[in-house]
Amino acid sequence: MVRLRRTGLRSGAPGPGDGAREHRPLRSVPPPGGPPEAEHGPCPYGRTAREARTAELVDAVRLRLAESGAAPTAGSVAAVLRATRPPLGGDEVLDTVRSLRAELVGAGPLDRLLAAPDVTDVLVNGPDEVWVDRGGGLHRATGVRFADAEAVRRLAHRLATAAGRRLDDARPWVDARLPDGTRLHAVLPPIAAGCTHISLRVCRPRPFTLDELVAGGALPPEGADLLAGIVRARLSLLVSGGTGSGKTTLLAALLGLVGPDERIVIAEDSAELRPAHPHVVRLQSRPPNQEGLGEFTLRDLVRQALRMRPDRLVIGEVRGAEVSDLLAALNTGHEGGCGTVHANTAADVPVRLEALGSLAGLDRPALHSQLRAALDVVVHLVRDPGSGRRRVAEVHTLAGDRDGLAVTTPAVAFPAAGGLVPGVGWERLVGLLASRGVVLGAPPGAGAP
Repeated sequence: MVRLRRTGLRSGAPGPGDGAREHRPLRSVPPPGGPPEAEHGPCPYGRTAREARTAELVDAVRLRLAESGAAPTAGSVAAVLRATRPPLGGDEVLDTVRSLRAELVGAGPLDRLLAAPDVTDVLVNGPDEVWVDRGGGLHRATGVRFADAEAVRRLAHRLATAAGRRLDDARPWVDARLPDGTRLHAVLPPIAAGCTHISLRVCRPRPFTLDELVAGGALPPEGADLLAGIVRARLSLLVSGGTGSGKTTLLAALLGLVGPDERIVIAEDSAELRPAHPHVVRLQSRPPNQEGLGEFTLRDLVRQALRMRPDRLVIGEVRGAEVSDLLAALNTGHEGGCGTVHANTAADVPVRLEALGSLAGLDRPALHSQLRAALDVVVHLVRDPGSGRRRVAEVHTLAGDRDGLAVTTPAVAFPAAGGLVPGVGWERLVGLLASRGVVLGAPPGAGAP
């Protein structure tokens, strides 16, 4: 659940005599006993007339508090409501107070969704268009809506402020992490057509363990044993997959298997990795301020991390010039490094890293030479289109082809139906593990390939 600090609604410093200003009666609103069409007739964004009256009251109370300079306490809100003409009924008072609280604290109408233990993503496309992912794909949320498009914009601005970031017409997008770890992305019109768009990626209070991922069907037990062996052997690895495939979740679970005597240093653009480990250092990049100063890039973080005596260097997501520093680090004795990368398949990872390396000025031969020596394993995840289930699909090893380019070789596949199918790279993977003291037998139910 997103917890934000209560913020005042003052539009400016109060002028002389503001503190003694009397409450003027709020303008009249239609009474509850109005005609049926007023109660149930068409309203903007599908609101009922009662919801429209509540929204009008909220706007009026907000304006009155701003005029008086009063803090939005329960007492000040009650004083404004007492001045309403005609007098409000108990239900309308409660509706107004609830709406004001949603405007001032937390994520407003989204709080209920964000507090649900099975929710992974909440997406807002408009006042009455909220989508939620509970682990099985996106579904439209019922009973969750905003008063109007301006209410969505206000929430986006408040969340950005809570994250210490700027969101306005001059900078109409934000990518940040909220105090509770929830990842925020928001875009304002006209960049977002029609209405402010908000995307929230919920952070679990504790990471999944590998056993929990097995129980949830993300991989079979023998697959978990294999990945645990890769971590123990300190092989360098990248977790690849598409957006929302579970890359960060799996990487956090694997880092939880690292020995307690090892120091993990994590560099991320948005601090999402929270492995269950006693010795973790987390570094987070920072965008420039309004004057264009103070930027701290992921590449800067990697360079600083190398000076912090890491036993395991981790990059939350490799997506830029920092790939050059990561490969250099993995080639200079920093074993067991890992990270995530967006890629359609495990076989596409070398090409993806080649494109990222060009951002750092690495030519193709240099990149592939470093990649062959630095990276041992690629673990690829997919999200099944029918069920939405996130699962480990395959593990590849890296080698060089006849042209000296880095290529991946399938070592093992995990079919959706379960089990483990060895590939042509199985023996190479077994050899890599054995060279680090981790011995694996033949995969269950299969002989040598």
